[in-house]
Amino acid sequence: MYERLLVRYGDLNLKGKNIKYFIDKANHLIREKLAGINVGYDFRHDRIYILLHDNDPQTVIERLNRVSGLYSYSLISKCAVNMDEIVQLALEMIAEKTHNLPTTFKVETKRADKNYPLTSQEITLVVAGKILSVAKNLIVDVHHPELTLSVEIRNDGAYLFIGQIKAMGGYPVGIGGKGLLMLSGGIDSPVAGYLAMKQGVEIECIHFESTPMTSIESVQKAIDLVEVLALYAPHDKIKIHLVPFASLHSDIIANIPESYIITVMRRMMYRIAETIMKKNDCLCIINGESIGQVASQTIESMKCINLVTQALVIRPLAVFDKLTTMKIAQDIGTIEISNRPFEDCCTVYLPKNPVIRPNVEMTEYYETLFDYQSKIDQAIINTKTLMLKAGKHFDIIGMGLTVQAGFNHENH
Repeated sequence: MYERLLVRYGDLNLKGKNIKYFIDKANHLIREKLAGINVGYDFRHDRIYILLHDNDPQTVIERLNRVSGLYSYSLISKCAVNMDEIVQLALEMIAEKTHNLPTTFKVETKRADKNYPLTSQEITLVVAGKILSVAKNLIVDVHHPELTLSVEIRNDGAYLFIGQIKAMGGYPVGIGGKGLLMLSGGIDSPVAGYLAMKQGVEIECIHFESTPMTSIESVQKAIDLVEVLALYAPHDKIKIHLVPFASLHSDIIANIPESYIITVMRRMMYRIAETIMKKNDCLCIINGESIGQVASQTIESMKCINLVTQALVIRPLAVFDKLTTMKIAQDIGTIEISNRPFEDCCTVYLPKNPVIRPNVEMTEYYETLFDYQSKIDQAIINTKTLMLKAGKHFDIIGMGLTVQAGFNHENH
């Protein structure tokens, strides 16, 4: 029944003189995500028609749901500009949606072909009247209808669609530069990365691993999460920088009072992340912190921890509640991976009573109790980078690799 898919841009329409740049980026991502599917393209200045060529529309929509910068889709059916043909096609489309159950509806018409003898309002009245004479389950409601039939009269035919399917929204990924995502194995940070990409920020990831203090399975969790996030990235690829953190982790546990361990650990992570960020031409650090969720995420804690870096730190989840974050994690396919029972260095050896309002001067004093800078430098030198691709599973456990021992490749 459906011949093409109408794709609408989202917030791009607010971009004024820069709109062409944003649209070109979105169109490039569309072609990239639909590679391998035999579809055609009809690009207009404010929308795209994707010619389905008998492909399953749902397959196309699932791919497009990975493209940020799109607002919505509508499945289009086409017929000749003939009232009887328009009404017959409309009735088939309405029956598919309503299953002949009582439904409120209205008709909206756009006459793109100004040479057509009837006005948009006249077309609406004719089509609606003929539909109502046949479909007795329909009730007119022009203000809040359950179903809206849209009819567009063009030179080459009549285009009909019902309603809109919500797309990813936001801006095309990459349009806003690149950020470094602090990726744990938990629920929050992958969602933060997804939301950053949705707003146009391309990401690389940094993961602090403490094998053998933590299990290699926790590293595999991070790798698997990146492979899911890569579905939304340009070329389906994202880099992850694996930082060997065990030596620094051990020194923190040995030298820092228990209540301040997480505060000092996070400050060390930020120092390392800022260096990795600059080395890889990232413009900001991104993380999954949410105000008050844990001791290190009170405003006082975040302020104390943030003092060690001059980098811009973006927290997409800052005001999210956990249920909202979990819903997004479910939707993007990361929650099952995050729920695997393998702890990372932020959750293992967790203090019983972590400080929630750390004193800055006290924190700085505790950091003088051991030589952390040499350990930071060594961790940065020994950081290993993987280029991960969606759908191409990198099994660090099966390959018998460990980050601490090192491995010699960036592309996988």
